[in-house]
Amino acid sequence: MPALDASERYAVDAAIRATYAAFVSMGFAFASWASRIPQVRRQLSLDPSKLGLVLLAMAAGSLIALPLAGPAVTLWGSRVIVSGMATLAGVGLVAIAFGCRIGVAPVVGGLLALGFGTGGWDVAMNVQGAVVEQHRGRAIMPRFHAGFSVGTVAGALGGAAMVALEVSVTVHLVIVAVAVATGVPVAVRRFIADHVSDGRPGTSSDSGAVRKSLRAWRESRTLLIGVFVLALAFAEGSGNDWLSLAMIDDHHARPAVGTLALASFLAAMTVGRWFGPRLLDEHGRVPVLRASLLMAIAGLGLFAFGPSIAVAFAGTILWGAGISLGFPVGMSAGADEPALAAARVSVIASIGYCAFLGGPPLIGFLAQRYTVLHALSAVIALLLLAGAVANATRPPPAAD
Repeated sequence: MPALDASERYAVDAAIRATYAAFVSMGFAFASWASRIPQVRRQLSLDPSKLGLVLLAMAAGSLIALPLAGPAVTLWGSRVIVSGMATLAGVGLVAIAFGCRIGVAPVVGGLLALGFGTGGWDVAMNVQGAVVEQHRGRAIMPRFHAGFSVGTVAGALGGAAMVALEVSVTVHLVIVAVAVATGVPVAVRRFIADHVSDGRPGTSSDSGAVRKSLRAWRESRTLLIGVFVLALAFAEGSGNDWLSLAMIDDHHARPAVGTLALASFLAAMTVGRWFGPRLLDEHGRVPVLRASLLMAIAGLGLFAFGPSIAVAFAGTILWGAGISLGFPVGMSAGADEPALAAARVSVIASIGYCAFLGGPPLIGFLAQRYTVLHALSAVIALLLLAGAVANATRPPPAAD
């Protein structure tokens, strides 16, 4: 990438800030909804099994959107897609806000819209993140994902405050929806152009965009990166969903300690994503990723087999820090060649997000037969697989 002049540096810096805003906003929107799930469950009188089925609607919406997002970004650019999908996510939040006063059907519809919106939004903002990363000439994608984590913390704290102040679900989610649907489109005006096959934005035909997307599904490197991201997403999702429960049920920790362990896991991921880019720049993707995976495996081992709560607690920190770079670096690797970035990121995200859909029930099935701790130890096998395919994240010669 040639050196940037002053005006180009200004544009790239503005795009970086806009991309941070997109990541933080998505985390905020997601956590705001998640923080009100208990109240929605109570208002709709849902038992745990019915609630689980309702929540699948959001995952289903995302899985529908992810493979479609690549061609859409190639055709219209990440700015248009993030704006449109953030607006759709806002519509979904409004549907949930009023639907929880009516019945299950409108809430399911709202969750489908929210899932579809955030799925497309996710792919598009990762494409823009890869574009500005290439212009900057150094690794910054993990810091964008740290921004998502910051957004989730803000959304969760905001939700806790709304609950404490006895603000209704309807009022809370409508406020969030308006903020997202109006604020994100304004922020992403500073996105810079995505690059397509002829080097100019917005010139691909419909059929060309579809061909690129289909071709990406046949590329061995893209599929291997997808497997890598799937393994890391499984490790992340398993921690999010089951870590505190394992601390309480199997390590016999107090509930507050279980919650603190989860918070430490999330904090370790955020810190790893913020400070990891320097290591990536100095040592390269593959060595850093493999060292990180060894750290995560050691952490999981300590958590699953440690003799005390203190040892298990230390394991959660190593686990979180060790997996922190995998997902964002996988997205960067998929976008190494700008002409095919949207299609490849769409494929990788589609594969990776299968872990968030299938991971929790798989761990639950294993936990039912054994224990949660033994079920979580199975994540080690997937991390070993990730280490075996980590070479796929190495930049191709044309992207060096």
